[in-house]
Amino acid sequence: MNLYIYSDESGVFDKKHNKHFVFGWLVLFSKSEKENISRKYLAVEKVLSKKYSTELKACIVENRDKNKLFKALNSVQKGGVVVKQDKVLDDIFTNKKSKQRYLDYVYKIGIKRHFLDLIKKQLIKPEEVENIYFFPDEHTTATNGLYELREGLLSEFKDGTFNHKYDKFYPPIFPNLVSLDVKYCASDKVRLVRSADIIANKIYYHSVNDKLSDITNRVFICKQP
Repeated sequence: MNLYIYSDESGVFDKKHNKHFVFGWLVLFSKSEKENISRKYLAVEKVLSKKYSTELKACIVENRDKNKLFKALNSVQKGGVVVKQDKVLDDIFTNKKSKQRYLDYVYKIGIKRHFLDLIKKQLIKPEEVENIYFFPDEHTTATNGLYELREGLLSEFKDGTFNHKYDKFYPPIFPNLVSLDVKYCASDKVRLVRSADIIANKIYYHSVNDKLSDITNRVFICKQP
């Protein structure tokens, strides 16, 4: 089994001016599912593109049209993580690198919890997962930033992690994983990254309006810290 994860973020990671930050994603279980969902999403985009003269990003599209795009993903496993910024340590915001490391951690843990939920629901058999492909929306990230994210994900899902504080080893959840790749993508070129933008925006909207319970039956959501 191969897993494909397309993701995007919503909000600004800035404690002084924002209360919430969100990662949203979709998990696809095969290349054929990926291609099928991409075609379905494109069909809805084509209809809506007559109304908009630009890329169909959540910040541009009207709410009712966002709902149409979201419904195109009804058959897809969707997830996200909500960061309550007022609970994040002030020290994390002191420099760009510490902020990025924290966000990489949040992303990794959110994805892991979603994977564990899918395993619990028997939608994923961990011993059958051989390759995982991550496609986050591109942003200003140095080459070493991409490397660090990939290494963090690889440790979590392939090698296992060690907690020095408690002297405890956590084995990987995919023991037979062969490869894990991370490729940042431009949303104007990768359709399913645009769909992740719609998911992230949906979670963000419900989070800031204290209505997350309204979508938890359709989207897996965890919170950090």
